[in-house]
Amino acid sequence: MRMAMTAAVLLPLAACAGAGEEGPSNSPPVVEGPCRDGSLSGFVGQAATAELGAQMLAASGAKTLRWGGPNTAMTMDFRPDRLTVVYDDKMVIQSLSCG
Repeated sequence: MRMAMTAAVLLPLAACAGAGEEGPSNSPPVVEGPCRDGSLSGFVGQAATAELGAQMLAASGAKTLRWGGPNTAMTMDFRPDRLTVVYDDKMVIQSLSCG
């Protein structure tokens, strides 16, 4: 009975968990300014790392970086100072976009 109660409490929390991937470790430094994604296509196909994240932030001028792993839900709110980087289950960058 106690295990059933524990499972009932923890199951909703498990539903909130991501796909087991947390993205590259160590958040890149914050850079001030609006995001510009016009020159970022060269990053597609590269391995997602914290160091590459810092390079993408510098290249885009974005203030914040948001990693989007496989099967990760993300808000659709528009933020002109944010760069969103989507990567696959092999940590390969699939797309980059501002907003």
